[in-house]
Amino acid sequence: MNVAVIGGTRGLGKWIAGFLKGEGFRVIITGRDRVTGENASKELGVEYCPDNVRAARDSDIVIISVPIENTFDVIREVAPIMRRGSLLVDVTSVKEEPARLMEELVPEGVDVLPTHPMFGPRIRSLAGQVVVLTPLRRSKWVDRAVSFLKGHGARVLVTSPEKHDRMMSVVQVLTHFAYISIALTIRDLNVDVRESRRFASPIYNLMLDTIARIVSQNPYLAYSIQVYNRYGEDVRQAFVGAVERLEDLLRHGEKDDFVRWMSFAAKGLDDVEASLGRSDKAIFALNRELDVLKDSVGKEVGLRHIYSGNVHVGILESVDPDFVVLRVGKRRVRLKVSNIQVLSRGELWDWKVKNLPRRCYDISAVFPESCDPKVIKGVIEGLDGVVKASIVDIYKGDQIPAGMVSVTFRFEVIDQEVYDRVRGLLEGFGAVIR
Repeated sequence: MNVAVIGGTRGLGKWIAGFLKGEGFRVIITGRDRVTGENASKELGVEYCPDNVRAARDSDIVIISVPIENTFDVIREVAPIMRRGSLLVDVTSVKEEPARLMEELVPEGVDVLPTHPMFGPRIRSLAGQVVVLTPLRRSKWVDRAVSFLKGHGARVLVTSPEKHDRMMSVVQVLTHFAYISIALTIRDLNVDVRESRRFASPIYNLMLDTIARIVSQNPYLAYSIQVYNRYGEDVRQAFVGAVERLEDLLRHGEKDDFVRWMSFAAKGLDDVEASLGRSDKAIFALNRELDVLKDSVGKEVGLRHIYSGNVHVGILESVDPDFVVLRVGKRRVRLKVSNIQVLSRGELWDWKVKNLPRRCYDISAVFPESCDPKVIKGVIEGLDGVVKASIVDIYKGDQIPAGMVSVTFRFEVIDQEVYDRVRGLLEGFGAVIR
């Protein structure tokens, strides 16, 4: 199936192109800058085309992933030339106007699926991510999209474009506006943020991380989200009004009214207990990983960089709240705690099996004739450090005492010392090593 990603040379569009390429689709990307496009093409293993119309004309699916302010022009450019039976998708943060325009301009027999992935290009998979679909009418493409996304573990929400934009006026417009306002206030007050963290509760640190995540994103996208959502102005005015109301109460010492308004605000957040539970879990997760790292000093660990995906395996030398130092062979690697994920024992073992060279050994041992070699092989395979084991020979010749049998096992390991553990295991069974 052919997929054209308009604007697939960077950002979310590039992520979508890479993801679909990995799923077996034939992907073509477009972008205004030829150098960027050709570099992305080589990196992703997809085709680059500088012409949106040419890329869209022969595609089964066309996905528009460009800035909001350019989306409408691109829709006007590619929608009329879509072929019958194909699907047109946009992934912008507003849905009402793009949905209306696509439906108006596509030829008969072309389906439209306005879509909003609620994530950015930093994610590693769709598992657990929210994708909002806002079709104006049901079609086979909608059902296929829902099935495909759910098959990858995504949380799929199907709603109307209007409801989407109303919800996004709170989920995106309000939260971004509030967080950017807080960041500006911190800047205006000349606060030493690093120093402030030393005095902070976990919630303050979590809030700072969330704010930093928002304000470090594309400011042009943030601006577009604010101005292209037609409910945004009302939401911002409501926020400003709430701030002014609270400031007025505090300025005039209206304690009872302040308490009443704060209690009133809490009731508007629905299940506060559930929110407390989720935030407690987030705080616990942050502290838990640091505790795991501290307990692992002097031991072998595997650390995955959450953005590059690179895995570092070595002996953990030191840990502080900001950095870890890992000894990898003869060199030391210093990594930011905020950028790493500690691999579980199973994940570390899987990484070793896929990436490290193996050693193969044969070992022969004499057992009572009543033994079951398959059971013994299974026990060897279950030993920590053994990749796999097999039976290569069963012998009852003249050299073997009566009532006994010699069994030769072949096993693969990564660490040489595992051989001694296998030998010790067999001797523990009462076997005589030949």
